[in-house]
Formats: sequence, structure tokens, C-alpha cells
Amino acid sequence: MGVSSFFKNLFGSAKETANEIVDQAESAIEETKIAAQPYVEKAETFLEDTVTKAKETTTPYMEKAEAIVEETISKVKETATPILEKAETFVEETISKAKETATPHVEKAEEFVEDAVAKAKEVATPLIEKAESIIEDAKAKGTEAINNLKEKANTSDSKKLENPNKTEEESE
Repeated sequence: MGVSSFFKNLFGSAKETANEIVDQAESAIEETKIAAQPYVEKAETFLEDTVTKAKETTTPYMEKAEAIVEETISKVKETATPILEKAETFVEETISKAKETATPHVEKAEEFVEDAVAKAKEVATPLIEKAESIIEDAKAKGTEAINNLKEKANTSDSKKLENPNKTEEESE
């Protein structure tokens, strides 16, 4: 049993030693925190001062950059305005020239169409009149033929009525 008590003493003393080391480490950490506190405060102050100085230093540059951007925009507008006006003038002139060029052609086309319609009327009028005349003649001849047929029918009906036997004998 000597071995078991040896291990108990060994591990028991190791445990005590480990506890002592942990306690010492915690104390060291606390002491370090306390010792580092002024440095942390100095670092925070330094950072705040650096940010403030950076803002102060960059502010004029930012203002200059804004001014340059505004000037550039103004110059672009000044430069572009005459170009835009020239473009508008060019477009208007082009449209005007196109109208001038097209107007005589449009007028010629209108005259051509009017002449074509007049010639068509001239050519068609006698043909239409001739067709109307032929139609009237055809109507008159048709009416005359119908009347002749009616007369023949009436006369043949009356002959049949007068001599019904004659017709039968002739047909046989």
C-alpha cells in the first residue's frame, strides 16, 4: 500500500502546486491589467487625437475636391451648351432642307395624280356613255322583243281559241 499512498501524496502535492500556480497566474493577470490601464488610456487618447487630426487635415482637401468637382461640372455645362445648340441648329437645318427638297417632288406627285385622274375621266367618260347607250339600246330591244313575243303569244292563243281543231289536225 505504500505505492498508493505515494501516488496520493504525489498527485495531492501536484494538485496543490497547480492551485498555487493558477493563483499566481490570476494575480499576475490582475497586476498586469492594473499596470496596463494607463497605457490603454494613453492609447485611446492617442487614437482619438489621431482621428481628430486626420479629420482636421482631410477637411480642407475634401472642400477642395468638392470645389473642383463643382468647377468641373460647371465647365462641362459651359462647354457642352454650345455644342448642344449647334446640334439643335444642325438638326433644324437638316429638317428644313429635307422639306425644301421634298416639296417640289411632293407637288409633282400631286400634279401627276391629278393629271392621271383627269385623263382617266376623259378616257372613261366616252366609254361609260357608250356603255350606257348600249345598255339603253339593249333594254329597248329587249322590251321590243318581249312585246313582240307577247303579241305573238296573244295572236297564237286567239287563233287556237278560234280553231282548236285546226291546230290538232295540223299537228297530226
